[in-house]
Amino acid sequence: MERVIDNFYINQNEPNKSCLLTLREIILNLDSNISTTWKYAMPFFCYKGKMFCYLRLDKKTNEPYIGIVEGNRIGHPLLEKGNRKRMKVMRINPNDDIDIAMINQVLNKALDFYRKGIIKTKK
Repeated sequence: MERVIDNFYINQNEPNKSCLLTLREIILNLDSNISTTWKYAMPFFCYKGKMFCYLRLDKKTNEPYIGIVEGNRIGHPLLEKGNRKRMKVMRINPNDDIDIAMINQVLNKALDFYRKGIIKTKK
């Protein structure tokens, strides 16, 4: 039986489907303590049970982005705050090559808040 989270990826059109699947792998490969779950009608990634980031499609452009839960604590030119109080997003153009090193750099900055205990984890 397919899970809702699997259907999210399966039901996407290209190039978003490949982009989102690649982003999922990048995120999961950051740390063995990262798990994935379905929350708020989108794939969420947790670090030791605490919400860390998520994948979503922009409602206007239909392009993927990574939402970083504690993004407001990170200063990086590729992160957009918009009207969000806590989160920032990193937009990904599905037609361009994914800059894995840059994504790893930003996400590892966010993970450091959890790894260093600045943000308390459940486990």
